[in-house]
Amino acid sequence: MNILFYFLSALVVFALGIRFYSKYIAKQLGEDPGRATPAVEKSDGRDYVPAKLHVLFGHHFSSISGAGPIIGPTMGILYGFIPGWLWVVIGGVFIGAVHDFTSLFVSIREGGKSMAEIARKTLGKWGFVLFILFTIVMIVLVTSSFLRATATSLTSKWPLDKLGLLPGQTLLKTEMGANGEVLGIIGGIASMSVVIITLFSPLLGYLLYKRKVKTYKAYMLASILCFSSIYIGIHHPINLSPDTWMIILTIYVLFASGAPIWMILQPRDFVNVQILYLGILVLFFSLFLGGFGGLTLKMPAFNLAEGIKNLGFVWPMLFITIACGAISGFHALVTTGTDCKQLSKETDAKKVGYNGMILESVLALSVLLALGSVLSFSEYKSIVWPQTGLSNPILAFSLAVGKLLERSLSVPMALGCVFGILMVEGFVITTLDTAVRLNRYLFEELWNIIFKKVPGILKWYWVNSGLACILMWLLAYFNTFVALWPIFGTANQLLSALTLIAVSTWLFLKGKKNWFTLIPAVFMLLTTTASLVLLLLKKYLPQKNFTLIATDFLLLVLSLGVTYLAIKTASDLFRREKRTASGFSSSADKK
Repeated sequence: MNILFYFLSALVVFALGIRFYSKYIAKQLGEDPGRATPAVEKSDGRDYVPAKLHVLFGHHFSSISGAGPIIGPTMGILYGFIPGWLWVVIGGVFIGAVHDFTSLFVSIREGGKSMAEIARKTLGKWGFVLFILFTIVMIVLVTSSFLRATATSLTSKWPLDKLGLLPGQTLLKTEMGANGEVLGIIGGIASMSVVIITLFSPLLGYLLYKRKVKTYKAYMLASILCFSSIYIGIHHPINLSPDTWMIILTIYVLFASGAPIWMILQPRDFVNVQILYLGILVLFFSLFLGGFGGLTLKMPAFNLAEGIKNLGFVWPMLFITIACGAISGFHALVTTGTDCKQLSKETDAKKVGYNGMILESVLALSVLLALGSVLSFSEYKSIVWPQTGLSNPILAFSLAVGKLLERSLSVPMALGCVFGILMVEGFVITTLDTAVRLNRYLFEELWNIIFKKVPGILKWYWVNSGLACILMWLLAYFNTFVALWPIFGTANQLLSALTLIAVSTWLFLKGKKNWFTLIPAVFMLLTTTASLVLLLLKKYLPQKNFTLIATDFLLLVLSLGVTYLAIKTASDLFRREKRTASGFSSSADKK
């Protein structure tokens, strides 16, 4: 069937969700346009700063998007296009967007508190402790997964003939493969581009945030930086091994996570978000043109046997393989970490939280369509699920982008592939240093909980950042990407379930309807618990992978602990209300 059918029908469902369902939820939450937000009430010019809607939306989307809605669908399409399409469309509207919107709303109603602080209020001290521990584990998993994926993709090579290039071409540097094929060095171009953008980020940050240059000049400089880095990368690609890249990236993250935000993180985001926005627009335009040109699905609509063989049962494994794009617990760290302190109007929570998630679902949908329409299943499987060698989902996505741009816009496939890798790489690396920075804060918070007087050494930046980096590197070095992604996806989705539990408890305590958060919370909790049990019994125990066995067991304990606290809180409230009602009845009888 023509890809436009799947694309347009999904867009209609997304539009209806924004038009009707988000407004229904806003009404149940008690959205008040005249109520002052924490950004206004506590405005301090540092943490609490009211932002314009389009500025905040850009920050929010660049924070939640990037690699997640690209890698997840690339892995999950193994079950077939239709199962992934259904989960992205239904999950995005009724679960993911609800998760992001309600977590942001509850946070602003609680004065800009994080989800861990909200858990302290709704579930008590132990709820706070469990959320801190769980978030640390989840971030270690996300950083190790992305570290392995990045290191593999930066070393990507692909046969010249499959890139549509002749052996005598001069566009790409080449090397001879093990089987005598001439390979084009694709990842090396992206490697050089990433290095150059990173090295020039402090200069761009200085001009943007210290010298306050005009925005259009900064955009021009960023564009020149992007194109120059790609040009240099084509002529001087970096060609290193995946293990070497993991060491380099770990050392970089150790320093970058402690550098001032304006020096690396913000200017890198400024450049990368332009690449991402451009990539999304090009992807959308190419899909529409391709659809009008008769582009249909090449990959199977259903492929359950292959999916079950490699990943496990459709439920629960599809729902944790495709996270970002349907629902992602990591988003709660963004909505209750920075968004809540910048929202200038309460009515903007819906536009940022709900609509931002829907846009990410559109990106995930586009990835599924691109992969399904231009890659053959055998080609896809050889890259993402190879019998020998490392899985490279970023390369699979990049090849799909290259083929789609060649088909729809007549762009040389090799250039399209490089552009596809760059769409992902910049955000993956930015995610690494942002996540390690966050884990440093969480370790510091954990020591304050454990010790009455925190030892001086545990207050050092190098100790806490170093601990986060070492755990990240160890997990990535001793596990393949295919082994890490399911446990990361489970942890990520479990965080979303626990967030929805905390939000549902908050709504319950406020006397508000909570079925629209409670039902997704129960579904995600059952899904992730089943996933943890299956991974433990079917993979980690038979493989004797003691690191992932311990991680799996720890996640199970933490999730059961939060669930117990939520049930206990609700039952205690019911008992109090029952005793109060009985007291009123007794008083009335006496009268």
